[in-house]
This record gives sequence, C-alpha cells and structure tokens, in this order.
Amino acid sequence: MKTTVKVKTYDEAIKRVEKNHKKPIKPFFVMQTLIRVLSYFTLLPRGFKYTKKNMDKISKKQPCLYLMNHSAFIDLQIASTILWPKRYSIIMTSDGFVGKNLLMKTIGCIPTQKFVSDSVLVRDIFHSIRKNKISVLMYPEASYSFDGTATTLPESLGKLVKKLGVPVVMITTKGAFSHQPLYNNLQRRNVKISAEVECILTPDQIETLSHNEINEIIGEKFKFDNFKWQQENRIKISEKFRADYLHRVLYKCPHCQAEGQTVGEGTTLTCKACGKVWELTEYGFMKATNGETEFSHIPDWYNYERQEVRKELLEGKYLLDCDVDIYMLTDMKAIYNVGSGHLIHDENGFALTGCDGKINYTQAPELSYSLYSDYYWYEIGDMVCIGNGKVLYYCFPKDKSVSVAKVRLAAEELYKIVMKK
Repeated sequence: MKTTVKVKTYDEAIKRVEKNHKKPIKPFFVMQTLIRVLSYFTLLPRGFKYTKKNMDKISKKQPCLYLMNHSAFIDLQIASTILWPKRYSIIMTSDGFVGKNLLMKTIGCIPTQKFVSDSVLVRDIFHSIRKNKISVLMYPEASYSFDGTATTLPESLGKLVKKLGVPVVMITTKGAFSHQPLYNNLQRRNVKISAEVECILTPDQIETLSHNEINEIIGEKFKFDNFKWQQENRIKISEKFRADYLHRVLYKCPHCQAEGQTVGEGTTLTCKACGKVWELTEYGFMKATNGETEFSHIPDWYNYERQEVRKELLEGKYLLDCDVDIYMLTDMKAIYNVGSGHLIHDENGFALTGCDGKINYTQAPELSYSLYSDYYWYEIGDMVCIGNGKVLYYCFPKDKSVSVAKVRLAAEELYKIVMKK
C-alpha cells in the first residue's frame, strides 16, 4: 500500500499545518456497507469465522468501545465483518488520511497521532459516542506487533473507559499475524483467520472499578502470542519466503552478539558476522542448522534484545546516531519529502536536525511510553516517527543496518527507567 508523497522545502511544508479541527461525522451507512462487502471477498479465501462471548449483555443499538489487537493490514476488514450493520467510528493514524481525507471521514475514521498526547482525540471519542450515538473501534496498542505478542498499552486507557461508561468489547484475532506479519514485506501466507468477540466490561462493572483495575482487566485480555498459537495449533506455514526480512525483528545475533548483521531470506536467518544459520520451521520455531539453538521461540529472542537494550541504557552505552531522509506530515494532502537530516537517540531522548538548520527538534524520553516505528512504511522504507500535535517527522535511516525495532525497544525501556526515577 502506497501513499501520496510530494517533494517540498521545509518552509513550504510547515506553512501547510492545518489549524481547524472538525468534529467526527456519523459514518455513511452505504460506505460502511461497501467496506463490509469488499471485506467479505478479502476474508472468504481465509475461511474467516468468529465466535461471541457475553455479547447478550449488550443491546444491538447500544454504543460500545471496541478494543482490538493490531496484527496485520487485514484487521480493518475483520472488524468490518464483525461489526456490520452496527455503525461505528474508527480511531486511525493520521497518515492513513493522506490523499483520501474525505473518504476516510465518510467511513467513520477519526485521525490521531501515534504516541503523541492528544486531548482532541478524547473529545472526538466522546462526540462519537454521546452526540453521534455510535460505537468507537480502537486499536489501543497503536502500532502493529513486531514479534507477534502484545505491545504496550497506554496507562490512560482505564481513565478513558471510566469516563465513557459504555460497554467494552474485545476483538481478538487468530491467524491474522501469521497470515501477514509486518516484517515480511506485506507478503501473504495461506493461513486461516478467526476472531473472538467478548464483552469484557459492562457499565455496571465499570462504575465499581478504579481505572487501574480496568487497566488490569484489559491488560489480561491483551496477553497473546501468535507464534505460540501457531505452534500449539500445528498451523503449517510452508511458504518459502516465510523468513524474508526476519532480521527486522531478530537484528542481534545471540551467538556472537553482532547487531545489524543478520539477514532473513527464504526460510532462514543468517548472521553474516559469525556465519550461524537458523531455520524458521513450518510450525513457527527457530532451529539452528549448525550448533546450539539459543532461542527457538521468536518472542523470547525479541525479549532478549529488549533486555540487551535496557542494559545498554543503564550502562550509558546506548546510542543511535545516523543520517536520515526526512518526511513531514502537516496536512492531509500529502507526506512531504523535505530532504536529509541527522537523528540522535540516547538517554536524553531524540534530537533531529536537518534542512540547513531549519529543523532542530528534540523530544524528551518521558513524553511517550512507546514509539511509532514501522517496517516498509507505505513501501518507502523502515522508519522512526517523532513529533508533536502540529507536525510529525518520519525519519528513514540511510544506513539500512539500523534497526527501527531496536529504537522502539530503547524508547520503551528509557521511558520506564525515567519514569521510575
């Protein structure tokens, strides 16, 4: 999937910052019906089915807050199939509106900026539920899972649920990640997809719970492991490209400790520094072809990388220091390529400079609990996004060995360290 990109100077791009916010409209029923029909044909080859639990506690017309795990690009089609004919707004990253702003609004999308404090979004959610009297669909993880497990949830979620006071419904997908994991460059595998739909909180329950207790209940529902699901259910993925670009997730060799030297290609992951090779088996296990298998489970390998990043931060050794191509989002008309710059990430947070000194942006580590980083973003490349409510900077490292997964891990661990202090 591509987006609209235009080359502009920094001055031209910054002048386009949109100042007038418009409240979300009630989605056009015909548009949501069209998406439902298109989704049917997308999901038909995947044999999609879903089950319901405790949904008899909710009336058909009652607005709800739907929470869904974020696994793959097919998530929206899954949600459309489950929720239709109920009308609903969708919380969606603002870059998804680029070049199709009107279309996105007519199908009920509400723009937001990932991992950026957004009080306007809260007002828009209240407007949809209380004024438009429709449900709201939210992906609280905000970003796709890299390793197939849940990503960090915002602490403010419990407070939002408490204030809304409407039923909370969880949609958990099975097989969507295995069908099209983000690291695999949008390649699709032949995997069946299903989902579970469950009312996890009623208004009466919400009234008696604190926001921390609500967070605990939601957090329990967001505990999942897609690779473990594949292994336990003996889901066979035989495609010969299943390990393509797996180095995006497994960027550090546990054998020789080298970083940025692993290469995922075909069915194997190879460390160019020491020569060790692992096969990604048809059932989702990592298996060394020469010597010991350090981690047979990808989430365990990814957690090892997280702990290594944390160790670097505590010892003052962590540093990202690289040249980047800079794209900016200031309105919904295009993503603006404004030139080159330099990105630093260390214990002080992010520092971005570029465009002949016109960009000099810093972002403290305590400002966000996670980071918007992505693979093959709109088919441009791997990127790291920082910014504020007015402008977002999408940074594409020129050095292709830089792991944006490591940068996300570092941002998350640095936030924990700083907040604990």
